[in-house]
Amino acid sequence: MVGGTVVRFHPRSPQAALSLHGWRSRYNLKTMLVLASASPRRQELLRNAAIPFTTQPADVDETPLPGESARTCAERLAKEKALKIARHHAHAHVLGADTVVLVDDQILNKPMDVEDAVRMLRLLSGRVHQVITGVCVVKPLDDPQRPVSAKPPQPAPYAVLTADERQLLLASESTSVTMSEISDTEIREYVSTGEPMDKAGAYAIQGRASRWIPRIEGDYSNVVGLPIALVHRMLIGK
Repeated sequence: MVGGTVVRFHPRSPQAALSLHGWRSRYNLKTMLVLASASPRRQELLRNAAIPFTTQPADVDETPLPGESARTCAERLAKEKALKIARHHAHAHVLGADTVVLVDDQILNKPMDVEDAVRMLRLLSGRVHQVITGVCVVKPLDDPQRPVSAKPPQPAPYAVLTADERQLLLASESTSVTMSEISDTEIREYVSTGEPMDKAGAYAIQGRASRWIPRIEGDYSNVVGLPIALVHRMLIGK
């Protein structure tokens, strides 16, 4: 138990647990990865990628700031979540993430209630929208730090920053999602299932809403809630 929160190891299988040492070596990590999220979708994505982790959810205000862009908002919240949990784990890697949906320059987070979910789905119906996930990896306090000005062998898809005397990597992924037209009856039936209520944009591409999504352009896992390919690059430093 850390900071009043139970932290659990989540191996995908007994074989994954046995390969933990090899995984750490591959990613050049001496510590476990702590996921600063309670999202079952993010946990499942990490398990599917055979990345062992523990969880300690971060509770932060996810309200966008006045005039804040969707990408800036997602990256800021990912950073806030990661840093909040990192303060309890000085010698661990901490992963924070936040997903938002953008349509008509409006940022859609999780719906506040049933009517808010209905409103969001009406906005998305028959249109193309963007799903943006901010990702932040905070390195251990005693981790050898690469100078912020240092350039990787090839252009990295993330920024290298410092905060609270620790180095962090910050990035975001964007995916275009096409949604078919949805009738009001379908919207209300869908909302009544409860599936949209804890999802940015009020839908789950991996759930019932998949019937209305004929096309995406970009990373599918990003729409689910965590761009695994980007996270992999951040963890291995490429």
